[in-house]
Amino acid sequence: MDLSIVVSLFNEEESLPELLENIRNAFADRPVEYEVIMVDDGSTDGSWACINSLKEKYSNIRGIRFRRNYGKSAALYCGFEAATGDIVVTMDADLQDDPQEIPEMMRMIKEDGYDLVSGWKQTRHDNVLTKNIPSKLYNWAARKVTGIRLHDMNCGLKAYRSEVVKNIEVYGEMHRFIPYLAKNAGFSNIGEKVVHHTARKYGKSKFGIERFMNGFLDLMSIWFLQKFGRKPMHLFGLMGTLTFFVGAVIAVWLIAAKLVHQSNGAYFRAVTDQPLFYLALVALLIGTLLFLTGFLAELICRNVEGRNNYNIRETL
Repeated sequence: MDLSIVVSLFNEEESLPELLENIRNAFADRPVEYEVIMVDDGSTDGSWACINSLKEKYSNIRGIRFRRNYGKSAALYCGFEAATGDIVVTMDADLQDDPQEIPEMMRMIKEDGYDLVSGWKQTRHDNVLTKNIPSKLYNWAARKVTGIRLHDMNCGLKAYRSEVVKNIEVYGEMHRFIPYLAKNAGFSNIGEKVVHHTARKYGKSKFGIERFMNGFLDLMSIWFLQKFGRKPMHLFGLMGTLTFFVGAVIAVWLIAAKLVHQSNGAYFRAVTDQPLFYLALVALLIGTLLFLTGFLAELICRNVEGRNNYNIRETL
């Protein structure tokens, strides 16, 4: 199988027939063996019935149906597991992604050697205030944190080598950061292609403004897990040690200052009368707790199944 197209969908009954027709037209004159894996993420309309009827017309359709809505990451995870193509493409079902872009993305992987090619909706047909501006801010922050120079990390239209999707785990709402997951799995040759973006034709967007706040929080989570997931003591231990050291220095300084003033017969305040003393105690307690947190996290990590799973590229 040359290509697997994974389409995650939720209540997109109206757009599915046109989407399948567009995909077929994109490969009408190309000798590409492909399959379309449609993952119905718990739709409440007639999406699944539509997929069943389309399967009678298109023999290369495969369908997966969730009992309830789990989210896009879960849909992509199951789609990736089911994919059998040498190249895997993801796209949304709302007709905003153009299948005509797929052949060139495939070429970039086959001939240019990319592990992943991400679409860039350079010209967007979305609401400026609720999508365009927040998207630019989000992508700027994502570039700074991940070090991946993509203009549109969350674009739904992406192409991957099969090895990429088989070696990453997409969960929660981490579908936004698949390029970062791929990079941390050792697939660092990531490219970008400007793609045509179309205004939504049917229905309404399933994502609100809150997704951008969730995106920033998820970005921090994935950065932390990738950087300190296997070595939490390096973060909590360092923070705890520094905090404890600051508290200890303040406490010693207060006590030493009191003793010096007392020995010289000068006026001095009792150590326990000074606010800095209580700040020092708080710093000592927080430092101890942070250090113990890192210690316990290390114990947990050392007993986690799969702690020594590594992505081996090749052996001789």
